[in-house]
Amino acid sequence: MVMIPRSVALAAALAFALSACGGKEQAQGGGMPPPEVGVVKVKPDNVELQKDLVGRLAPYRSADVRARVPGVLKRRLYEEGTDVQAGQVLFQIDPDQLQASLGQSQAALASAEATYANAKAAADRARRLAPAKFVSQSDLDNALAAERSSSAAVKQAQAALADARINLGYATVRAPISGRAGKQQVTEGALVGQDTATLLTTVDQIDPLYVNFSVSVTELEQIRRTRTGAGTGEGKVEVILPDGTAYQRMGTMDFSGDVVDPATGAIAMRARIPNPDKRLLPGTYVTLKATLGEQGNAYLVPQAGLQRDARSAFVLVVGNDGKVARKDVVADRVQTGNWVISKGLAAGDQVIVSGIQRAQPGQPAKATPWKPDATATAEGPVPAAAAKDQAKD
Repeated sequence: MVMIPRSVALAAALAFALSACGGKEQAQGGGMPPPEVGVVKVKPDNVELQKDLVGRLAPYRSADVRARVPGVLKRRLYEEGTDVQAGQVLFQIDPDQLQASLGQSQAALASAEATYANAKAAADRARRLAPAKFVSQSDLDNALAAERSSSAAVKQAQAALADARINLGYATVRAPISGRAGKQQVTEGALVGQDTATLLTTVDQIDPLYVNFSVSVTELEQIRRTRTGAGTGEGKVEVILPDGTAYQRMGTMDFSGDVVDPATGAIAMRARIPNPDKRLLPGTYVTLKATLGEQGNAYLVPQAGLQRDARSAFVLVVGNDGKVARKDVVADRVQTGNWVISKGLAAGDQVIVSGIQRAQPGQPAKATPWKPDATATAEGPVPAAAAKDQAKD
């Protein structure tokens, strides 16, 4: 029996294995299989125009409560920082001097009325005697003039009395609107309303609230350019509280300025926010997600699917022939975790979202539905909106 060296036997076995593998690859057509990539099939849709902005809350109505008559402030009749109703008594001003003025006006009216009664009697007597020529025309004219003057004096006294009553009513200071009454500005015993209407407190209506913000001219032009016509309904605003949570009630746009502020180059805008539980407070700075219309014929692509180079933004797609192709696109903005693409894509395009590093333009690739969970594990968090779109497909 001939002994075969061990090294020769190993070399023969390796050659046989390589020939077997080569034969298998030749039987399967040769080469490596195409790489597997995760794709999203996109379609055009109306996409909300959303902007992340910063705004400041302001009262829906704010009224200064002032002393409208001079006098000494006697007492405060409300709790500072509490809600008050329109017409509720807030302060009491010493009414003694105003009461005396009212009495004087009443006396002046009584005197004027007595004078008028005498003048009217004399005028009536002159009217009766004039036809018989028992009084001269001059005496008749004087009697009638005295009647008219005394009648005017009565009306003047009546107006003065009404004014005195109004001033006496102002001694009781009432809330002009319903809302939250602020801090007392003047203490009891102070002389108020002497030369000007002294500020006593402020009442703010905080349900609803306004939120004031501004949009740059560039952003406004972009919104107008991409909006699909005028019939887009009311703009919506979502408030993000300072702790990062979303306020549970949506606001609606109710004002848009048409003058650019020369200091900031921005246009003032405002929304109205329901605040029935008084959770929001005026003066607070908040983050806003403002929906200012809709953009038609736009595509949503997950952020991981968009790439940029020196030429432009682009995506990779798997064509009907199974090969990878590059498509240059116009990416307007990031919204809800997706890029909003306005140009460059077509309905039904299979945009590569995962496995991009294995895809080469012009080379074949195996397209599989994008799995957000797998992408989140391998490439970071995945936007919820993109996951929802993928589930629909």
